[in-house]
Amino acid sequence: MIPITYYILLSGILFGIGLLIVIIKNNAILVLIGIELMLNAANINLVAFSANDTQIQGQIFALFVILLAAAETAVGLAIILNVYRYFKTNNIENIS
Repeated sequence: MIPITYYILLSGILFGIGLLIVIIKNNAILVLIGIELMLNAANINLVAFSANDTQIQGQIFALFVILLAAAETAVGLAIILNVYRYFKTNNIENIS
């Protein structure tokens, strides 16, 4: 069995990479990808901690986070497409 510290380490690395992408990148699509990485890091923690529990609350909550991430991606991409049509750019700094 894999120790829980490995899951926490993997989750921390994924969250850090996602946070760096959100902070550094100017492209709106890459910012959404960074947010998705951070949500996946949270899911890894939820499932890892609920593996030690007898109930499946962590897995159910992770499923809701996945559904939320899918809805966020759909709405975010729709907003980005409309912003691109209006401003002809997907660079966040050029949008006012």
